[in-house]
Amino acid sequence: MPGIQIVIDCADAARLVEFWSLVLDYVPSPPPEGFETWNDWYRSVGVPDEELDLTRDATDRLMDPARVGPPIWFQPVPEGKTVKNRLHLDVYVGRDERGDKLPYAERRQRVRAKADLLIAAGARELRCEDAPEYGRFSMTLADPEGNEFCLA
Repeated sequence: MPGIQIVIDCADAARLVEFWSLVLDYVPSPPPEGFETWNDWYRSVGVPDEELDLTRDATDRLMDPARVGPPIWFQPVPEGKTVKNRLHLDVYVGRDERGDKLPYAERRQRVRAKADLLIAAGARELRCEDAPEYGRFSMTLADPEGNEFCLA
């Protein structure tokens, strides 16, 4: 099975690395072996300084510390987001360690708590589905650059 990397176009990669590390419990990816910083690596493959964030030299990548989930690259692009995502992530915060849904009340509490944390970090709440009669609770948020994702 081929591996994958998720690529998210953005304006401020360092900002989204910080934000999405909270969403996913991921950590910034270290630069490739033999390089002190990501900018050193980018220079080695021919990326000119004018295309690099020289003010922070921060990573533009995240990784799952358990190395189970796919890596994510926040690719700076000149254009801003203008329409709804055609692809989004569902982040399961209301599940146990096996991946099974928690009871409605506990799931609702966990999703709401994570949403509150992310809103404080720059997310926007877009929608909330609360249907206790069907055991459903989820929230749709947008990251600081407007990319939609769901907490369930």
